[in-house]
Amino acid sequence: MKTTKKCQFCGKPFVTRSGMQRYCSEACQAEAKRARVTQKNNLFKVALPLMEIQHQEYLTFSKAATLMGCSRQYIYKLVATGKLKASRISNRMAFIRKADIERMLEGNPYHRILPGSTSSPKKSASSSKPAKKEIRENKNDEVLDFYSGEEVMSLYKVKQSWLYTSAKRNHIPICRIAGKNYYSKRHIDEFFGVSVDISEITDWLLTEEAEAVFGMKPSALRAYAYRHKIPTKREYGRTYYSKSHLNGLRRTDLVNDERYYTVEQVQQIYGLSSANICHIVKVKHIEKVKVGVKNLLLRSDVERVMAEKNKQP
Repeated sequence: MKTTKKCQFCGKPFVTRSGMQRYCSEACQAEAKRARVTQKNNLFKVALPLMEIQHQEYLTFSKAATLMGCSRQYIYKLVATGKLKASRISNRMAFIRKADIERMLEGNPYHRILPGSTSSPKKSASSSKPAKKEIRENKNDEVLDFYSGEEVMSLYKVKQSWLYTSAKRNHIPICRIAGKNYYSKRHIDEFFGVSVDISEITDWLLTEEAEAVFGMKPSALRAYAYRHKIPTKREYGRTYYSKSHLNGLRRTDLVNDERYYTVEQVQQIYGLSSANICHIVKVKHIEKVKVGVKNLLLRSDVERVMAEKNKQP
């Protein structure tokens, strides 16, 4: 009686000629045999390095990684942290003793920590002394003054989520009492600190307003404020710039001053192109003042130069 089986190589069903037949064709049988030989060779290739290492006392970093079943970079990390000893013979040759690997493993036993338990593995007496010394040294840095979250949000005009995220990112000490977060006063003041007292400044400009008034891009405005130490503040994600300090440096009053011409005015009055005006200013040494993206030219110098130009034959 003929039966149907599934080929063990290709997976296709076929009608068997005998009960011992496992493959649907001679081609599948040959491919299966070739796959078994390849698998055997690969297994030998994987086991060969381990067989060679078994009889070696001194290992390179690569062989140590093969023995421990980790990456070579992790072996370098163990050596760099002092957990594993290594000997450097030359600039390109370093060895690790197999006995040192076993000693490292014996000196770091596994301690099981159950979920929810607060117990930590016992430390030796030698390791507890440096810890006590560090505690004594850190007593001077103990945080005693705190801001509540509401105080920080009211004082510096920030949101609660932004405050908590920034405190975590910048390692600001946080104390949680009765479900409320309290932040180290000294660290918060340093984080939000400004170079001048901004409490007396009453006129502020938003970034968009400063761009419109002074004709500057946001990146240029930030760089200019940083370079000239212009007081800024940030409230609810928006940046404000001191209007008085910007006016004192940018001199916007000169735009409407009758003593100065803008480049556009010179073009309209004398019919010159911007390239001609730039050349005349450079050659005739006309006084120029830059306000934002505008160049202001001294009116008396422009009229003098143009009068001399008209007198020429």
